[in-house]
Amino acid sequence: MEADPKLDSELASFRQQWRSELQAKKQGDRSEKRTSLHATAVSSSQPAPAPAPRLEAPKASASASHLDHDDSNEDYVRTRTFDEPAGTSSSGRTLAHPSTLDDKEPVSALDHFEAAVEKEAVGSLGDSLKLYRKAFRMDSHVDMVYRKKHFPGPLRKPSGPSSQPGSTEPATKGSSGAQNVEAEQPQSIKDLVASFSDLSIASAPPPVEGDPPPPCPIADVPQEVLSQILTDLAVSDVGDFARLSLVCKRFAYIVAADDQIWRCVCLGREFGFQGMHYHWQAGVTWEPLPDESGLGEEGEFVTMEELARRRREENLAITVSLYPEYGSWQRMFRQRPRIRFNGCYISTVNYIRSGQASTNQITWNTPVHIITYYRYLRFFRDGTVISLLTTAEPGDVVHHLTKDLLAQHRGGAAPHLPSIVVQHGLRGRWRLSSMLDHPDGPVPPKDAEGELFIETEGVGPKYMYRMDLLLRSAGRGTRNNKLVWKGFHSYNKLTDDWAEFGLKNDKPFFFSRVRSYGVGE
Repeated sequence: MEADPKLDSELASFRQQWRSELQAKKQGDRSEKRTSLHATAVSSSQPAPAPAPRLEAPKASASASHLDHDDSNEDYVRTRTFDEPAGTSSSGRTLAHPSTLDDKEPVSALDHFEAAVEKEAVGSLGDSLKLYRKAFRMDSHVDMVYRKKHFPGPLRKPSGPSSQPGSTEPATKGSSGAQNVEAEQPQSIKDLVASFSDLSIASAPPPVEGDPPPPCPIADVPQEVLSQILTDLAVSDVGDFARLSLVCKRFAYIVAADDQIWRCVCLGREFGFQGMHYHWQAGVTWEPLPDESGLGEEGEFVTMEELARRRREENLAITVSLYPEYGSWQRMFRQRPRIRFNGCYISTVNYIRSGQASTNQITWNTPVHIITYYRYLRFFRDGTVISLLTTAEPGDVVHHLTKDLLAQHRGGAAPHLPSIVVQHGLRGRWRLSSMLDHPDGPVPPKDAEGELFIETEGVGPKYMYRMDLLLRSAGRGTRNNKLVWKGFHSYNKLTDDWAEFGLKNDKPFFFSRVRSYGVGE
């Protein structure tokens, strides 16, 4: 088969054209190389001029048309999005572009943690979470290492004037700065309150900046008059007096350090221990006690009024004698066992009781019943108490635990809602323990206190209930807000027998403030 002469001529012309293009390209590269070498030699022999600002001209239309047809090229400037914010991170370092974060592969746990912080700063939460997990798998304390590196601080107080033991060089500026930071450590509460002693009552800031502050008349009151005013306030409502510490630092110092005011509170009858009863003050059904007039210890005739006066004097003497053991009147008021009258004590009881399977339905297991009931105790200042056992919730009961409503609804005499819930309330009396409850041997007055005895009506006229409780505290900021069961008995007046109730499901009582009670009756 013979070759086509026309095809051979076209192939030869194509080869010739390709060779000429290669030679022209080689000659162009050589000329550019020579030009660059010549420019380098000239620049090395002459001083370099100051660089002038250069403004780049826009690309040619051919380049623009090329970008329009090739969207995969990323050499042109991209539009900014909110997923890639510019700025600095929380550690003060410049945030890198997401494309530059992967340039250096992290090796150590700290590297992974730093990379995770950078990823989180630019919004890559998924990659940040992976790096965080890997960093903590390598070192569980990597966050502390990161904090020490980027947020250094004084770890311990220097042992001497020099940073190293045995060094004779004077202390540097850095060591003095560390000592200053150490001196600025937070003070204890006692020292902090003591620092308020020289402060005065500050007036309120002006409503408009630049105007004179409004007048503050109480700031000009003498200290003696101010102490008397605050004493009357504390005696009337100790809660309002304690809340004065939130007004200013001067009031905070008075509330925390003025022991004379707390002395008046402790020795008063409103909230103090002169209002506590260590002997029965009434009968179980709130009837007056029988006349106990008779011969005293020294053979003289003692009336009921004289006996009550002697008991008050004895109570006052015991309170004063306990002051050295508590150290301050404020601490005595908080820690010594006492009853609160501005609320009630509530015991919430929950237990599970097994039910009976239905004969008409198929069940896998025996059904159970969750039983919930409440016990309420409200104490009065005259030595009486109301005890109530019901399934009604506290919100439906506490506002109706009054003597008037109990007398009105007793036995269902006036069955109307919502105060009918107190129809099953029981009248009773209460007293605190004293040294008379320990006849076996002498007991210190402080150790003899802490028990509460309550006697209430029983299920019928011939029964009487007796509760033995212990005053305890629950929580850090409150005291005497918990009553723990010690014993629960039933007394039969006809047979003179005592029976004990089991305390399997009973729970402690916890105090709850009721605003409608005021400061208590």
